[in-house]
Amino acid sequence: MKVTLAPGWELSTDHAASSHGIPVLVHRTDGQVCGPDDIVELYASWGSMRAREAVQRAARMGDRPPGELKLITLFIGEED
Repeated sequence: MKVTLAPGWELSTDHAASSHGIPVLVHRTDGQVCGPDDIVELYASWGSMRAREAVQRAARMGDRPPGELKLITLFIGEED
């Protein structure tokens, strides 16, 4: 499964770096793979932050179906 979060960025369980159903954050252009504690810049206006925080912030931008929310929750490490 894949969830687009920002132009060029997606959460994915389809990437080889994903393990046991836990998604990774993937930059679609250059293939960079990030975990929750890696530093990323999803949007230039947001600046750099931990991937967990960037994904959480991006998730609040609009309604997300339950499947996408589940993947986001798995990435940021929140319990259901």
